[in-house]
Amino acid sequence: MVKSLSVAVYSMATAPTVTPERTNQVVQKPYPNYKVIVLNDDFNTFQHVAQCLMKYIPGMTSDRAWELTNQIHFEGLATVWVGPQEPAELYHEQLSRAGLTMAPLETA
Repeated sequence: MVKSLSVAVYSMATAPTVTPERTNQVVQKPYPNYKVIVLNDDFNTFQHVAQCLMKYIPGMTSDRAWELTNQIHFEGLATVWVGPQEPAELYHEQLSRAGLTMAPLETA
């Protein structure tokens, strides 16, 4: 009886282990973009808003700054820049320090 028990235990211990196949496939997820949104207020002038946009948002033209300034005034807000988190945080902070009323950063 002892012999058959040891054979059973031995055969259980040496049973092959089946592991799931590993995949070497890497799934890349892009980082989310963030929106920099300026809100309308009662104390910043059109001129100041447009100048801040041209000063702090890269590639902002005068025409585009005035379009956005009008959108801010008439619609209550405008998304002035969309892109990666770090530059979005920088532009948000710069516009805020310049006195513009900012919405919190949000993902695009």
